[in-house]
Amino acid sequence: MKGTYDFKCNLAETLNIVGDKWTLLVLHRILNNKNTFKELQEALNPIPTNILSDRIKILEKNEFIVPEIYNEHPPRYRYIITEKGREFRHVFNSMIIWANKYLENCSRTLYHKKCNEELEIRYYCKKCNEYVPENEIEIKESEVIGDGRD
Repeated sequence: MKGTYDFKCNLAETLNIVGDKWTLLVLHRILNNKNTFKELQEALNPIPTNILSDRIKILEKNEFIVPEIYNEHPPRYRYIITEKGREFRHVFNSMIIWANKYLENCSRTLYHKKCNEELEIRYYCKKCNEYVPENEIEIKESEVIGDGRD
C-alpha cells in the first residue's frame, strides 16, 4: 500500500487521492475524452497496465469518474468524468499556466478564444461580485465535524 499523509490539510488530503505517479495524467486524459482502457493506454504509453488499472480504481473510489459498460462480452468499460472530476480542470489549467511561465519544454498555454490573449489566474468573490487581489486573500480553518475521515 502506498504511503499517505496522515494529517488534516487540504493539500495532503488531495495528494492522498491524486498524488501517485500517473493518477493526474489518467484523470487529465479522461477529462479530455480518452475514455476507454485502450485509449488511456495509448495516450499514456508507457504506463504499465496494472498501474493504469489501479489509478482508474482510485479515481472511481473517490468519485472522480464512473464506469459505464459499453460491451457485455467481454466486459468493456468507458470512464465517465463526474462533476467532481470536471472541477479538477481548474487545477490542470493552473498547472499549465504555471509550467508555461517557469518550465522549459512546455508546449501549451491557455488563451482567450475571442482575442487570442494569454490567460492568467484570478480570484473572484461571488458575494462582492469582484476580483480579489492576492494580498486580500486569507486562508481560514473550517470546522470539521468528527475527524473528517468518514
